Amino acid sequence: MRVAIASDHAGFEQKQMLADFLAQELDVDVQDLGPATDDRVDYPDYAEKVAHAVASGDADRGVLVCGTGIGMALAADKVAGIRAASIVTPDFADLFRRHNDGNVICLSGRFTDPEVNKEILRVFLSTDFEGGRHAQRVAKVMDLDQGNTD
Repeated sequence: MRVAIASDHAGFEQKQMLADFLAQELDVDVQDLGPATDDRVDYPDYAEKVAHAVASGDADRGVLVCGTGIGMALAADKVAGIRAASIVTPDFADLFRRHNDGNVICLSGRFTDPEVNKEILRVFLSTDFEGGRHAQRVAKVMDLDQGNTD
């Protein structure tokens, strides 16, 4: 699996740790899209990089880390084909994958313990989309990307 990861300055420290965790413990091919330091940056710039990597197929899933995960989710969701959410528990990660076919997870680098974020990622990457009744709902959400509303 190929995972694109990025952060802003508030999520930089956890991004570094999570990238290592993904590569070393989960044997994931990690594409670190920045930043390279914890200098102040604007989160939409990095959310866009990860979202485009996932939307284009260069990455299978995306991971974004900022102070809360909220800003990153807002920005990443603006890219067509992306289903991003700020996730704070492993149970939410499970439902995000099973019910929403989420492809970009946004984590809090300030309010969520690093060990919890590791477990969230483990669940996010190991859980499959259920399809079934959820597929129709996800399709309706994706139609919103195209402006197709009834």
